[in-house]
Amino acid sequence: MTDAPAASDDLRDRINTTQPHTARIWNYWLGGKDNYEVDRVTGDQIRKLHPGIGDYALADRQFLGRAVSHLVNECGIRQFLDVGTGLPSADNTHEVAQRLAPESRIVYVDNDPLVLAHARALLTSTPEGRTDYLDEDLRNVDAILEQAAKTLDFSRPVALMLLGVVIFIGDDEEASGIVRRLLDALPSGSHLVLTHTITSPAMPDVDAAVAFWNEHGTPKLTQRTPEAIARYFDGLELLEPGVVSCNHWRPDADGEPLPDEVAMFGGVGRKN
Repeated sequence: MTDAPAASDDLRDRINTTQPHTARIWNYWLGGKDNYEVDRVTGDQIRKLHPGIGDYALADRQFLGRAVSHLVNECGIRQFLDVGTGLPSADNTHEVAQRLAPESRIVYVDNDPLVLAHARALLTSTPEGRTDYLDEDLRNVDAILEQAAKTLDFSRPVALMLLGVVIFIGDDEEASGIVRRLLDALPSGSHLVLTHTITSPAMPDVDAAVAFWNEHGTPKLTQRTPEAIARYFDGLELLEPGVVSCNHWRPDADGEPLPDEVAMFGGVGRKN
């Protein structure tokens, strides 16, 4: 596997190829090529501590596809605000949504320079819809909303996608406040789609993997219990089956035994 291609000039200086980064390691686990040697080495070390870690990346991506499909087909959602985009791979939010409803509009938000460099080339749109991206941090709620309003109509329902990104906010009150402020700006009928790595006594090797990452990588991660993750949906109508392992959320193989849980939990909630 070769190193990731260079970014455009205005972003190249912001890319640190000497320290592993979560977005690039996630890309490596998904079988992508947009990563560097330092990411692959660290990704392999984490996988030794927790061999199933690659399954989390796949479960999270498949959850995205099922959640977006449900929101488009069953809820009539045509607008998506995807914060913490990560590196483009197969079946990104806009691809799933516009495949089903070509007029869908998507705004991606990320502050990783390599993500932004690839977004310019890969996050394209159907002629009927629109796909834009913002260079912003999750914490900059006002800036995100102001810029996203140039593409999205906040008088109509929006799906707020927060997949594997709240884990980067260490303070619980700050994390809850960010999610609440984003939701407060959205009208009735909007939805929250959120995933988060859990900590659980049944999965001690996950804690070891996260501890290793926090010692060697950036940005730092904060795990939370399934109960703490469910609190992000307070005040929303939580869709069945609630906050569960991502691979247990409305799996495609109905009637078959559920696979083993992964330590990436998620849910979908509706704002009434």
